[in-house]
Amino acid sequence: MSRKPIVIIGSGLAGYTVIREFRKLDVETPVLILSADHGGFYSKPMLSNALATGKTPASLLNNSAEHMADQMKVVIRPYSRVIAINQSNKNLVLQNGEKINYDQLVLALGANQIRLPLEGDGVEEILSVNDLDDYRRFRDSLVTKKEIAILGAGLIGCEFANDLAVAGYHVHVIDISPQPLGRLLPLAGGIFLQRRLEDTGVIFHLDTTTQRVEKVGERLQLTFTNGKILQIDTLLTAVGLIPRTALAKEAGIKVNRGIVVNQSMQTSHDDVYALGDCAEVDGRVLPFVMPIMHAARALAATLANKPTL
Repeated sequence: MSRKPIVIIGSGLAGYTVIREFRKLDVETPVLILSADHGGFYSKPMLSNALATGKTPASLLNNSAEHMADQMKVVIRPYSRVIAINQSNKNLVLQNGEKINYDQLVLALGANQIRLPLEGDGVEEILSVNDLDDYRRFRDSLVTKKEIAILGAGLIGCEFANDLAVAGYHVHVIDISPQPLGRLLPLAGGIFLQRRLEDTGVIFHLDTTTQRVEKVGERLQLTFTNGKILQIDTLLTAVGLIPRTALAKEAGIKVNRGIVVNQSMQTSHDDVYALGDCAEVDGRVLPFVMPIMHAARALAATLANKPTL
Protein backbone atom coordinates (compact mmCIF):
# COMPACT_ATOMS: atom_id res chain seq x y z
CA MET A 1 0.00 0.00 0.00
CA SER A 2 1.60 3.27 -1.11
CA ARG A 3 -1.08 5.47 0.47
CA LYS A 4 -1.87 5.34 4.15
CA PRO A 5 -4.92 3.13 4.49
CA ILE A 6 -8.13 3.49 6.37
CA VAL A 7 -7.58 1.06 9.24
CA ILE A 8 -10.41 -0.81 10.94
CA ILE A 9 -9.68 -2.42 14.29
CA GLY A 10 -12.17 -5.25 14.62
CA SER A 11 -13.70 -7.81 12.27
CA GLY A 12 -17.19 -8.16 13.69
CA LEU A 13 -20.48 -6.98 12.24
CA ALA A 14 -19.65 -3.29 12.77
CA GLY A 15 -16.24 -3.41 11.10
CA TYR A 16 -17.29 -5.47 8.12
CA THR A 17 -20.50 -3.52 7.55
CA VAL A 18 -18.61 -0.21 7.45
CA ILE A 19 -16.31 -1.55 4.75
CA ARG A 20 -19.12 -3.13 2.76
CA GLU A 21 -20.95 0.21 2.72
CA PHE A 22 -17.73 2.14 2.06
CA ARG A 23 -16.90 0.02 -0.99
CA LYS A 24 -20.23 1.04 -2.53
CA LEU A 25 -18.91 4.60 -2.51
CA ASP A 26 -15.16 4.15 -2.95
CA VAL A 27 -13.40 1.18 -4.52
CA GLU A 28 -9.92 2.71 -4.66
CA THR A 29 -8.89 3.79 -1.17
CA PRO A 30 -6.78 1.12 0.55
CA VAL A 31 -8.35 -0.46 3.62
CA LEU A 32 -6.68 -2.60 6.27
CA ILE A 33 -8.62 -4.63 8.84
CA LEU A 34 -6.77 -5.70 11.98
CA SER A 35 -8.43 -8.58 13.80
CA ALA A 36 -7.45 -9.97 17.19
CA ASP A 37 -8.89 -13.37 16.18
CA HIS A 38 -9.22 -15.43 12.98
CA GLY A 39 -10.99 -12.58 11.19
CA GLY A 40 -13.70 -14.74 9.64
CA PHE A 41 -17.25 -13.43 9.37
CA TYR A 42 -20.14 -15.02 11.24
CA SER A 43 -23.48 -13.96 12.67
CA LYS A 44 -22.97 -13.38 16.39
CA PRO A 45 -26.71 -13.68 17.20
CA MET A 46 -26.55 -17.26 15.92
CA LEU A 47 -24.29 -18.22 18.82
CA SER A 48 -27.28 -18.28 21.16
CA ASN A 49 -29.55 -20.11 18.70
CA ALA A 50 -27.37 -22.77 17.09
CA LEU A 51 -27.54 -25.73 19.47
CA ALA A 52 -31.15 -26.79 18.91
CA THR A 53 -30.74 -26.53 15.14
CA GLY A 54 -27.69 -28.79 15.23
CA LYS A 55 -25.27 -26.23 13.82
CA THR A 56 -21.63 -26.88 14.64
CA PRO A 57 -19.22 -24.05 15.44
CA ALA A 58 -17.54 -24.62 12.07
CA SER A 59 -20.84 -24.32 10.20
CA LEU A 60 -21.53 -20.93 11.80
CA LEU A 61 -18.58 -19.37 9.97
CA ASN A 62 -20.06 -17.70 6.89
CA ASN A 63 -16.79 -16.68 5.25
CA SER A 64 -13.10 -16.91 6.04
CA ALA A 65 -10.89 -13.84 6.36
CA GLU A 66 -9.36 -14.68 2.98
CA HIS A 67 -12.78 -14.74 1.33
CA MET A 68 -13.81 -11.46 2.96
CA ALA A 69 -10.58 -9.78 1.88
CA ASP A 70 -11.08 -10.87 -1.71
CA GLN A 71 -14.76 -9.95 -1.75
CA MET A 72 -14.29 -6.43 -0.38
CA LYS A 73 -10.86 -5.70 -1.89
CA VAL A 74 -9.19 -5.06 1.45
CA VAL A 75 -6.25 -6.44 3.40
CA ILE A 76 -7.16 -8.43 6.51
CA ARG A 77 -4.59 -9.38 9.11
CA PRO A 78 -5.85 -12.02 11.55
CA TYR A 79 -4.37 -12.40 15.03
CA SER A 80 -3.04 -8.84 14.95
CA ARG A 81 -3.83 -7.28 18.31
CA VAL A 82 -3.41 -3.51 18.62
CA ILE A 83 -1.97 -2.39 21.96
CA ALA A 84 -1.56 1.36 21.40
CA ILE A 85 -2.80 4.26 19.27
CA ASN A 86 -0.37 7.12 18.61
CA GLN A 87 -2.75 9.77 17.37
CA SER A 88 -0.11 12.49 16.96
CA ASN A 89 1.87 10.28 14.55
CA LYS A 90 -1.25 8.52 13.21
CA ASN A 91 0.11 5.05 13.77
CA LEU A 92 -0.78 1.92 15.70
CA VAL A 93 1.42 -0.42 17.69
CA LEU A 94 0.75 -4.15 17.47
CA GLN A 95 1.45 -6.68 20.19
CA ASN A 96 4.55 -7.85 18.30
CA GLY A 97 5.94 -4.30 18.28
CA GLU A 98 5.14 -3.56 14.63
CA LYS A 99 3.90 -0.06 13.82
CA ILE A 100 1.20 0.58 11.23
CA ASN A 101 0.34 4.00 9.81
CA TYR A 102 -3.23 5.05 9.13
CA ASP A 103 -5.00 7.88 7.35
CA GLN A 104 -8.31 7.40 9.15
CA LEU A 105 -8.97 4.97 11.99
CA VAL A 106 -12.18 3.13 12.85
CA LEU A 107 -12.56 1.48 16.25
CA ALA A 108 -14.96 -1.45 16.00
CA LEU A 109 -13.70 -3.08 19.18
CA GLY A 110 -16.88 -4.70 20.43
CA ALA A 111 -17.60 -5.41 24.09
CA ASN A 112 -16.69 -7.86 26.82
CA GLN A 113 -19.04 -9.97 28.89
CA ILE A 114 -19.56 -8.53 32.38
CA ARG A 115 -18.12 -10.77 35.08
CA LEU A 116 -19.89 -10.57 38.43
CA PRO A 117 -17.66 -10.35 41.54
CA LEU A 118 -18.58 -13.78 42.89
CA GLU A 119 -16.99 -15.73 45.73
CA GLY A 120 -15.86 -19.36 45.85
CA ASP A 121 -13.39 -21.76 44.27
CA GLY A 122 -15.66 -22.45 41.31
CA VAL A 123 -15.56 -18.94 39.86
CA GLU A 124 -12.89 -19.89 37.32
CA GLU A 125 -15.26 -22.53 35.91
CA ILE A 126 -17.81 -19.92 34.79
CA LEU A 127 -18.14 -19.78 31.00
CA SER A 128 -19.16 -16.92 28.75
CA VAL A 129 -19.92 -16.82 25.03
CA ASN A 130 -18.82 -13.64 23.30
CA ASP A 131 -17.34 -14.96 20.06
CA LEU A 132 -17.06 -18.09 17.96
CA ASP A 133 -14.07 -19.45 19.88
CA ASP A 134 -15.98 -19.02 23.16
CA TYR A 135 -18.94 -20.85 21.66
CA ARG A 136 -16.72 -23.71 20.57
CA ARG A 137 -15.42 -24.10 24.14
CA PHE A 138 -18.96 -23.91 25.52
CA ARG A 139 -20.20 -26.60 23.12
CA ASP A 140 -17.27 -28.83 24.02
CA SER A 141 -18.09 -28.44 27.72
CA LEU A 142 -21.64 -29.72 27.16
CA VAL A 143 -20.62 -33.15 25.88
CA THR A 144 -20.99 -34.83 29.29
CA LYS A 145 -23.24 -32.23 30.95
CA LYS A 146 -27.01 -32.06 31.27
CA GLU A 147 -27.90 -29.37 33.83
CA ILE A 148 -26.98 -25.79 32.95
CA ALA A 149 -27.47 -22.55 34.87
CA ILE A 150 -27.45 -19.14 33.20
CA LEU A 151 -26.66 -15.94 35.06
CA GLY A 152 -28.86 -13.25 33.55
CA ALA A 153 -32.40 -13.18 32.15
CA GLY A 154 -31.75 -10.58 29.50
CA LEU A 155 -32.01 -11.11 25.76
CA ILE A 156 -28.91 -13.31 25.41
CA GLY A 157 -29.62 -15.27 28.59
CA CYS A 158 -33.17 -16.05 27.48
CA GLU A 159 -32.04 -17.00 23.97
CA PHE A 160 -29.49 -19.43 25.40
CA ALA A 161 -32.09 -20.79 27.82
CA ASN A 162 -34.51 -21.50 24.98
CA ASP A 163 -31.79 -23.00 22.79
CA LEU A 164 -30.49 -25.31 25.52
CA ALA A 165 -33.96 -26.37 26.67
CA VAL A 166 -35.10 -27.22 23.14
CA ALA A 167 -31.87 -29.20 22.72
CA GLY A 168 -32.81 -31.31 25.75
CA TYR A 169 -30.82 -29.76 28.59
CA HIS A 170 -32.13 -28.96 32.06
CA VAL A 171 -31.87 -25.18 32.32
CA HIS A 172 -31.96 -22.74 35.23
CA VAL A 173 -31.99 -18.96 34.76
CA ILE A 174 -30.98 -16.68 37.63
CA ASP A 175 -31.68 -12.94 37.70
CA ILE A 176 -32.05 -10.25 40.33
CA SER A 177 -35.04 -8.78 38.44
CA PRO A 178 -38.63 -9.94 39.07
CA GLN A 179 -39.10 -10.93 35.40
CA PRO A 180 -37.03 -11.84 32.34
CA LEU A 181 -36.13 -9.04 29.90
CA GLY A 182 -37.06 -6.50 32.57
CA ARG A 183 -35.28 -3.68 30.72
CA LEU A 184 -36.87 -4.43 27.37
CA LEU A 185 -40.41 -5.62 28.09
CA PRO A 186 -43.31 -4.37 30.21
CA LEU A 187 -44.34 -6.61 33.09
CA ALA A 188 -47.02 -8.44 31.11
CA GLY A 189 -44.58 -9.18 28.29
CA GLY A 190 -41.95 -10.45 30.69
CA ILE A 191 -44.44 -12.75 32.41
CA PHE A 192 -45.63 -14.09 29.05
CA LEU A 193 -42.05 -14.84 27.99
CA GLN A 194 -41.31 -16.50 31.32
CA ARG A 195 -44.31 -18.81 30.97
CA ARG A 196 -43.38 -19.75 27.42
CA LEU A 197 -39.84 -20.62 28.48
CA GLU A 198 -41.14 -22.53 31.50
CA ASP A 199 -43.25 -24.57 29.07
CA THR A 200 -39.97 -25.78 27.51
CA GLY A 201 -38.66 -26.80 30.95
CA VAL A 202 -36.68 -23.70 31.95
CA ILE A 203 -36.67 -23.01 35.71
CA PHE A 204 -36.40 -19.36 36.77
CA HIS A 205 -34.81 -18.13 40.00
CA LEU A 206 -35.82 -14.45 40.12
CA ASP A 207 -35.48 -11.64 42.67
CA THR A 208 -32.14 -13.13 43.69
CA THR A 209 -28.62 -13.50 42.41
CA THR A 210 -25.64 -15.80 42.85
CA GLN A 211 -23.23 -15.04 45.68
CA ARG A 212 -20.89 -18.06 45.71
CA VAL A 213 -19.79 -20.71 43.22
CA GLU A 214 -18.07 -23.74 44.69
CA LYS A 215 -16.78 -27.00 43.26
CA VAL A 216 -18.53 -30.11 44.57
CA GLY A 217 -16.93 -33.08 42.87
CA GLU A 218 -17.59 -32.74 39.14
CA ARG A 219 -20.42 -30.28 39.72
CA LEU A 220 -20.80 -26.65 40.75
CA GLN A 221 -22.79 -25.48 43.75
CA LEU A 222 -24.40 -22.06 43.62
CA THR A 223 -25.40 -20.17 46.75
CA PHE A 224 -27.99 -17.46 46.13
CA THR A 225 -28.34 -14.24 48.09
CA ASN A 226 -31.71 -15.52 49.36
CA GLY A 227 -29.94 -18.51 50.94
CA LYS A 228 -31.05 -21.14 48.45
CA ILE A 229 -28.52 -23.62 47.04
CA LEU A 230 -28.46 -25.14 43.56
CA GLN A 231 -26.11 -27.76 42.11
CA ILE A 232 -25.54 -27.79 38.35
CA ASP A 233 -23.03 -29.08 35.80
CA THR A 234 -22.16 -25.91 33.88
CA LEU A 235 -22.55 -22.20 34.62
CA LEU A 236 -22.86 -19.66 31.81
CA THR A 237 -22.79 -15.93 32.47
CA ALA A 238 -24.91 -13.62 30.31
CA VAL A 239 -25.50 -10.62 32.56
CA GLY A 240 -24.60 -8.03 29.95
CA LEU A 241 -21.82 -6.37 28.00
CA ILE A 242 -19.28 -3.69 28.83
CA PRO A 243 -17.80 -1.72 25.90
CA ARG A 244 -14.10 -2.20 25.20
CA THR A 245 -12.73 1.27 25.86
CA ALA A 246 -9.24 0.68 27.28
CA LEU A 247 -7.37 1.14 23.99
CA ALA A 248 -9.13 4.45 23.31
CA LYS A 249 -8.79 5.68 26.89
CA GLU A 250 -5.04 5.03 26.92
CA ALA A 251 -4.76 7.09 23.71
CA GLY A 252 -6.47 10.05 25.35
CA ILE A 253 -9.73 9.58 23.46
CA LYS A 254 -12.81 10.58 25.46
CA VAL A 255 -14.68 7.65 26.96
CA ASN A 256 -17.66 7.36 29.27
CA ARG A 257 -19.62 4.10 29.33
CA GLY A 258 -18.39 3.63 25.77
CA ILE A 259 -16.10 5.50 23.40
CA VAL A 260 -17.85 8.85 23.06
CA VAL A 261 -18.74 9.78 19.47
CA ASN A 262 -20.89 12.41 17.77
CA GLN A 263 -23.63 11.81 15.19
CA SER A 264 -20.95 11.26 12.54
CA MET A 265 -19.30 8.55 14.69
CA GLN A 266 -16.23 10.74 15.22
CA THR A 267 -14.43 10.50 18.54
CA SER A 268 -12.77 13.37 20.38
CA HIS A 269 -9.72 12.88 18.11
CA ASP A 270 -9.55 13.93 14.47
CA ASP A 271 -9.71 11.07 11.95
CA VAL A 272 -10.60 8.53 14.65
CA TYR A 273 -14.09 7.03 14.61
CA ALA A 274 -15.92 4.36 16.60
CA LEU A 275 -19.11 2.37 16.19
CA GLY A 276 -20.85 -0.76 17.36
CA ASP A 277 -20.81 -2.24 20.84
CA CYS A 278 -17.83 -0.10 21.91
CA ALA A 279 -19.35 3.28 21.00
CA GLU A 280 -21.54 5.69 22.94
CA VAL A 281 -23.80 8.07 21.00
CA ASP A 282 -25.79 10.76 22.81
CA GLY A 283 -25.06 9.07 26.12
CA ARG A 284 -26.33 5.67 24.98
CA VAL A 285 -24.64 2.41 24.10
CA LEU A 286 -26.77 0.45 21.62
CA PRO A 287 -25.39 -3.08 21.14
CA PHE A 288 -28.08 -4.08 18.64
CA VAL A 289 -27.94 -4.94 14.96
CA MET A 290 -30.08 -2.15 13.49
CA PRO A 291 -28.27 0.77 15.21
CA ILE A 292 -24.97 -0.75 14.07
CA MET A 293 -26.21 -0.96 10.47
CA HIS A 294 -27.39 2.67 10.48
CA ALA A 295 -24.13 3.85 12.07
CA ALA A 296 -22.07 1.90 9.54
CA ARG A 297 -23.84 3.52 6.58
CA ALA A 298 -23.37 7.00 8.05
CA LEU A 299 -19.71 6.40 8.84
CA ALA A 300 -19.02 4.92 5.40
CA ALA A 301 -20.33 8.13 3.83
CA THR A 302 -18.09 10.22 6.07
CA LEU A 303 -15.02 8.13 5.21
CA ALA A 304 -15.86 8.57 1.52
CA ASN A 305 -16.09 12.36 1.96
CA LYS A 306 -19.86 12.25 1.50
CA PRO A 307 -21.02 12.91 5.06
CA THR A 308 -24.70 12.61 5.89
CA LEU A 309 -24.58 15.57 8.30
